[in-house]
Amino acid sequence: MIVVDDQAVVRAGFAAIVDAEPDLTVVAEAGDGATAVSLAAAEGADLVLMDIRMPGMDGLTATRLITAVEGGPRVLVLTTFDLDEYVYEALRAGASGFLLKDALPEELLSAIRVVAAGEGILAPAVTRRLIDAFARGAPPPPPASGVLEQLTLREREVLLKIASGLTNAEIGAELGVTTGTVKSHVNALLSKLGLRDRVQVTILAYESGLVSPGGAGRP
Repeated sequence: MIVVDDQAVVRAGFAAIVDAEPDLTVVAEAGDGATAVSLAAAEGADLVLMDIRMPGMDGLTATRLITAVEGGPRVLVLTTFDLDEYVYEALRAGASGFLLKDALPEELLSAIRVVAAGEGILAPAVTRRLIDAFARGAPPPPPASGVLEQLTLREREVLLKIASGLTNAEIGAELGVTTGTVKSHVNALLSKLGLRDRVQVTILAYESGLVSPGGAGRP
């Protein structure tokens, strides 16, 4: 993993938390986006823990460049949240998740493992901010493409639950099916829609109008 933050003390703190785990290793650190992009190409890391606001190239641009490379590392963005206004843009740039910098160490480690395993994660407060962005009318949704017509009714139901921030277990409980069945539906809809993870599913749900801010989704 690569830890990226312009504050040396913060980088060292995150690195110490990660390196204390037997299954996780920090292979490099960077203090700006440009260095992060270079290291991502050179180190063969699976994941980049990315700050947003940094001198020179910011984390948003770095995320876009890193995730544009086929087979490159996934990006988990850490934000102070009350200062950063880039949640939507970073997710569109390819970040696999957002976590607040005041998260507990165990929450950080859990998020790292989730993203490294190929899934996406959003802190609940970040999900609310994403919803608020759509409620304010920005950014505007793209033209309808009919892409959701590929999904079965149950897959659309699962998509709505994902966009609401529910885990597979919570979705299974609400729909009366097993977690394994939910996982199968999630994999199917990701494949049909050509999406990478749950974060992109959430974005698509709002962009397509399938989910409305402050309102119920339509299956």
